[in-house]
Amino acid sequence: MGATDSKAKPVEVAVENVGGIDRTSVSFTAGVTILTGRNATNRTSLLQAIMAGLGSDNVSLKGDADEGHVELTVGDETYTRTLERQNGTVVTSGDPYLDDPEIADLFVFLLESNEARRAVELTENLRDLIMRPVDTGAIEAEIDELQNERDEIEQRLDDLQSLRHTLPDLEQRRRELEDEIEAKREELAEKKEQIEEADQDVGTTRDQKAELEDALQSFREARSDLEDVRYNLESERESISALESEIEETEGELDELPEEVTGDVTEVEDHIERLRDQRQALDSTVNELQKVIQFNEEMLEGTSSDVVAALRGDDPDQVTDRLVDDQVVCWTCGSEVDQSDIESTLDSIRELRQEKLAERQDLQSEIDELKTEKATYQEQQRQRSQLRDRRSRAESELERRRDRVGDLERERDRLEERIDDLESEVEQLQDETQSDLLDLHREANELEFEISRRQDDLEDVSDEIEHIESELDRREELQDEREELQEEIEDLRTRIDRIEVEAVEQFNEHMETVLEMLGYENLERVWIERKQQRVKEGRRRVEKSVFDLHVVRSTEDGTTYEDSIDHLSESEREVTGLIFALAGYLTHDVYEVCPFLLLDSIEAIDSDRIARLVDYVSEYAEYVVVALLEEDAQALDDAYQRVTEV
Repeated sequence: MGATDSKAKPVEVAVENVGGIDRTSVSFTAGVTILTGRNATNRTSLLQAIMAGLGSDNVSLKGDADEGHVELTVGDETYTRTLERQNGTVVTSGDPYLDDPEIADLFVFLLESNEARRAVELTENLRDLIMRPVDTGAIEAEIDELQNERDEIEQRLDDLQSLRHTLPDLEQRRRELEDEIEAKREELAEKKEQIEEADQDVGTTRDQKAELEDALQSFREARSDLEDVRYNLESERESISALESEIEETEGELDELPEEVTGDVTEVEDHIERLRDQRQALDSTVNELQKVIQFNEEMLEGTSSDVVAALRGDDPDQVTDRLVDDQVVCWTCGSEVDQSDIESTLDSIRELRQEKLAERQDLQSEIDELKTEKATYQEQQRQRSQLRDRRSRAESELERRRDRVGDLERERDRLEERIDDLESEVEQLQDETQSDLLDLHREANELEFEISRRQDDLEDVSDEIEHIESELDRREELQDEREELQEEIEDLRTRIDRIEVEAVEQFNEHMETVLEMLGYENLERVWIERKQQRVKEGRRRVEKSVFDLHVVRSTEDGTTYEDSIDHLSESEREVTGLIFALAGYLTHDVYEVCPFLLLDSIEAIDSDRIARLVDYVSEYAEYVVVALLEEDAQALDDAYQRVTEV
C-alpha cells in the first residue's frame, strides 16, 4: 500500500503553457488532494501537467503557445518535461518520473479520455487492455527459443538414427583401409629392397652416386609437394562448390521474401502517428462534447439556475420555478424556449458524441492493424538483412578461395615444371650410371604417398566412428533433454492461459469489491468472462482469448437478470468504465510502480459515493489527486488537502 504518513515526500508542480494554464505552481503532500472549483478552472489541465511530469505523452499544449514546460518535484528529486509544437504535432522530451508510462496511462491517469474507461463505453475487447501490462511477448519468445532447441535435439536424434545404420559400413571401411595400408607397406618394403640391390649394382664413383641420390631425393620431395597441392586444390574446389550452392540458396530465400519497398516501416510509423493525432483530436472533441452535454443536463435539471438568473437578472428561486414548466430560459440568449427543443438539440449532441466515439474506435482498430503491419515489415527487414549478410560473407569467402585456387594452380604448374626438370636430370644421371633407380624411386614415392593418404582416410574414419559411438552413448541423455524441453514448452503455453485466468479472477474480485462499496441498488454485478473466439489480427483471423464484460441488474423484488452494456445509461457506463479502470489499477499493483492516482470527470457518481471511492483508493495510492465540483467536494473529508486556484 502507498504510504500516507507525515514522513512521505511533498510534491510540487510548476507548469507553463499546458492545457489552459499560462503559468502556475501547486504544492501538496501525500494523501488525498482535491482540485475543486467550477468548470473551466484548469483542474484537468493541472492533472495533465502532473501526467506529463510522470511520463505521459497524452498532454495538450496551450493553443497559443509553441512550447510548454512541466517541473515535477517529489521530495528531493525533480523531473522535467518539455512540450514543443513541431509540424502540427506536439513532441515531448525531458526526464520524467516513469521510464515507461504505458501502464500508468491505462490505470493511473483516469481522466475522461482514459483508454480503460472508454473501452467499456465502446464495448471493445477488454483482453488487450487487461493483459497489456503482462509481457506475454517475452513468454512467446521464450517458447520459440525452446522450440528451436527441441527441434535441434530432434534433428540430432534423427541424425543419430541414420548414423547408427552407417556404423557397420564405416567399420568395414576401416578394416579395408587397414588391410590396404598393410599391403602397401609390404609392397614398399619390397621396393626398398630392390632399390638397395640396384644401388649395390651401380658401378659408379662415390661422387656420381651421391649426385644421383640428391637428385632422387629432390624428385621425391617435389612429387610429394605436388600431391599436397593437388589435394588442396580438390578441397578448395569442393568448398567453392558448397559456397556457390549456399549463395544460390540464400538468393532463393531472398526472392521468396516479399518485394522490399523503400520506406515501408517509416511510412507505417508516420501513418500511425497521424492516426494517433487524429485520435487525440477526437478525444478532445469527445471531451468537449461531454462537457457541453453535462452542462446542458445540469441546466435542464435546474442545478445551475444561478446562471440563468445572471443572464436575465432574476431571482434564482424564481428561475428555478420556471424550469419546472414546459418553457425554460435559454442560457445562451436569455429568451424563453420549449424544453423539448433544447432536449432535441441535446439528443443531437449525444448522437454526435457517439459518432465521434465510433470514429475513435475505427481509428484504434486501424492503428492496431498498422502496428501488426509494422511488426511484419520489421521482421521481413531483419530476415532480409540476415540473408544479405550471409550472402556477403559467402561471397567474400568465395572470392578468397578462388584466389587461393589461382595460387595453388600456379604452384602446381611450377612443381610440374620442376618435376619435369628433375626427371630429366635423374634420367641423365641414370644413363650415366646405367641404373634403373629412377623408376624404383618413383614407384616407392607413389607407394609412400598412397600409404599416407590411406592413413589420413583411416584416421578420419576412426574419428567418425568414435564420434558416432560417443553420440550414440548420449542418445538417452538427448531424449531426456527433449522431454524436459517439451514439458517447459507446454508449461509456457499454459502460463499465458493461467495469467489470463488469474487476471480475470482478480479483475472480477476487485470490481465486485468496488461496486459493493459504491452500493448501487440496480447494478448487482459487473464481471468479465474469458472465452475463445476467432478475431481479426491484422489481415488474418486467428483463435484468441476474448474478455467480454457482463452486467447483472436486479429489480425491486430482488430478481436478477443480465443486461447488455448497450442498455446502460450514459452515467452507468461512466461508472462501469471507472470501476473497470480502478480494478486494473488494483489487479496489476500499479501503486507499486507509480505512487499517484489521478481522477477526473467522475460527476456521474453522486458525492457520497465519490467520498467512499476516494477513501478506498487512498489506502493504495500514496498521492490521490481528484478534480471535483465544489458541491461534490463538500462530501469529502475536511482533512483532505484542497487546491482551489490553479
